Amino acid sequence: MKRLALLLFSGWVAAAQADAPLSGDIIRDLNALQGSLAGAESEQALESVAERALRQAERLESGNRSDQWASALYYQLAAGALSRQGDAGAAADRLASARARLSVGAEQASRWLREEAQLRRAAGQRAQAIALYEQWLANGSDDDMSWQLVRLLADDDQWDAAAEHLTPLLEQSEPETEARQALALNVMRRAGQGEQALGWLLEGLNEQSSSDEWRQAAGLAQQAGQAGVAAGLWETAWQLGKFESDEDFETLIQLHLAGGTPARAAEHLQAALDGERLARSEATLRRVASAWSQAKDRERALDAWQALAEQSDKSEHWRRYGQLAYAWDDEARAERAWQRAQALGDDEVDAWLASLH
Repeated sequence: MKRLALLLFSGWVAAAQADAPLSGDIIRDLNALQGSLAGAESEQALESVAERALRQAERLESGNRSDQWASALYYQLAAGALSRQGDAGAAADRLASARARLSVGAEQASRWLREEAQLRRAAGQRAQAIALYEQWLANGSDDDMSWQLVRLLADDDQWDAAAEHLTPLLEQSEPETEARQALALNVMRRAGQGEQALGWLLEGLNEQSSSDEWRQAAGLAQQAGQAGVAAGLWETAWQLGKFESDEDFETLIQLHLAGGTPARAAEHLQAALDGERLARSEATLRRVASAWSQAKDRERALDAWQALAEQSDKSEHWRRYGQLAYAWDDEARAERAWQRAQALGDDEVDAWLASLH
């Protein structure tokens, strides 16, 4: 576990004496313990500091104002030693005891509350950490603390609460890191704000955006039921060279077919055939023909079905080609197609041929 270092600095005792004067003996003892903590290099040395600080803190905690202030400072020293030992939970408990002393001023209590919240988080005490973060942020703003709270709430599956704290953060500025951007997107999706997440993500997309950002945007569009937008985003990313793999190409085709732009899918498939990205197989030719048919482009669809029928020379393909030509009032093509199917032994086309005369 990453150890948390508490902010201890020289002169910290003297700076507080205006509020609660300490005796010379207490000041010397606190400074000596602080020095021991700063120089401690072994677990034994840290344990010795923690035990000494706790004894003093407990001895003084029920005394007068000065004693209670001294008790709070000893608890802070104990927290520092325990934190360096890796016991974040025990360190947080000691800071809670420090904050509880009546002589502690609001400003100092706020600083210790912040540190305790981070220690609770490090200790995996999620519920307590969330409560402390919210308490601290209720009295002031801090972007870093707010992002930490969003993360805590997300880890606790409190998506609506996380989204509530996330909204003002996004209104102020864009997330500074990829990790925060990913967190924001996840929170909005899980909180049922897919369209808002998409809109926010689209605002930042440009030629410099990574392939992952384009991929995320297209995925959000799909989740939001905007298949056409997803296809458009993938198309743009493809044209920008963000996507290049065969898997990305296949996604491009599927998105166009699902997003209401089958003609663009057919164009990509044909270009892939012409550029030998795809083999001139029966399966590929069928996909081209089906895409042009879905696009209702009469001439290109008929040409594609003819190419498929000629490639495979299967009666079923000649029959289908003839049926499509007949449906589009091209009886000459239909007759030629059905005659070839009949020659290949397809009895189903006899009635179709008879209907032409």
